[in-house]
Amino acid sequence: MDLIEALHSMMLIRAFETALARRSDHGFQLLSSGEEAVAVGVCSALTADDQLLTGGRSIGPALARGLAPDAVMAELLGKASGPNRGKGGRGHMSDASAGFFGAHAVVGGNISIAAGVALARSLGGEPGIVVILFGDGACGAGALHEVLNIAAIWTLPLLFVCNNNQLSVSTPRTAALAPKALSDLALAHGIRSASVDGMDVVAVHQAAAAASTAIKLGEGPAFLECTSWRFASHSTSTRETRGQAEMAAVLARCPIARLDAALSTSGALTPTIRADLERQVDAAVAKALAFADASPYPERDEATTDVG
Repeated sequence: MDLIEALHSMMLIRAFETALARRSDHGFQLLSSGEEAVAVGVCSALTADDQLLTGGRSIGPALARGLAPDAVMAELLGKASGPNRGKGGRGHMSDASAGFFGAHAVVGGNISIAAGVALARSLGGEPGIVVILFGDGACGAGALHEVLNIAAIWTLPLLFVCNNNQLSVSTPRTAALAPKALSDLALAHGIRSASVDGMDVVAVHQAAAAASTAIKLGEGPAFLECTSWRFASHSTSTRETRGQAEMAAVLARCPIARLDAALSTSGALTPTIRADLERQVDAAVAKALAFADASPYPERDEATTDVG
């Protein structure tokens, strides 16, 4: 794992979303600020043969998977130069050719789709695994439990990744889900599982890489819980329900600052390298905004195409 590249990827996600949120035309978005290590750690463990599916909080995972910032920004702003011609948006963005099978806005709705993708690839003898990234809110959905069962029975090449950010909108995880660890949900099905610090990109990468290797060796599906904290309210349309003291403690866990400090202490990250990373990120975000602004909206007669 290239730690400087991981830092760059997390910085890009944070700056990209910050710039998007500042716009008056940003639309309804679910941002990944604070959760960048989950997306980058998981995606850094994937290969070109793998496919990633996500829930509605898809911007960070899409960028971490390698989708071009220009195209992602265009999609989010409803422009025809997006990967789905501006009609998918955050909730349904996809680019299977880049290993990003797609986002699905319905909580838990992506899990059974991922099982179908994994089954199709298994039956077709295709290499690689399928990764399904979902939030803790989906752990109460019947679809997850049904898919855990069938994935175990059919030995599907499927990695379940729960980004446990402690809140279902504003409901604390402990008030909604009984298991002490959400990774325990997989144990009843004999599925390999682990829980890691989702604010530590190295820990996420190592756990995801180990799970991926085991799946590719034919050991069946795996479940990874990444405990994280989001730095903003649930969406751009909801208010923050956490108090000032709680937010101060949450913000102190920043995964970007954590990796920055570790690399600086080791000497791998110098002030010059950090400044260059900041310039690269600023330039990429500015370019993405300019590209999206210069792009046209879809034609009116496209309103009824690509739906079904």
